[in-house]
Amino acid sequence: MLYFILGVLAPLLINLLHLVVGLLVVLQRGNIISLGFTGISFVTKSFAMIFLTWLGVSKLGLDFQIYIPILTFVWFFTHICEAFVINHYMEKNVPEWLQNLQLK
Repeated sequence: MLYFILGVLAPLLINLLHLVVGLLVVLQRGNIISLGFTGISFVTKSFAMIFLTWLGVSKLGLDFQIYIPILTFVWFFTHICEAFVINHYMEKNVPEWLQNLQLK
């Protein structure tokens, strides 16, 4: 059960939180600020990944050969999904005059 909670649910919740905040940043502050948030998000997600690894392997004694692949797969998959969603909203947030310039 700990493998599921720490390996699946924890990264899902962390990436969902980053997705919601990232969408708010894109929609309210624009694409440039969103790129800055994405950089900061990379750092905070890295710290969370290190913390979850430390917690699972060192403190709770989970088998790293099982736990780390689950954690990294879920983390990577949700990170890719988050990237596509944020990219979609960033593309919708491009001003009309800039879209016209890109078509020519």
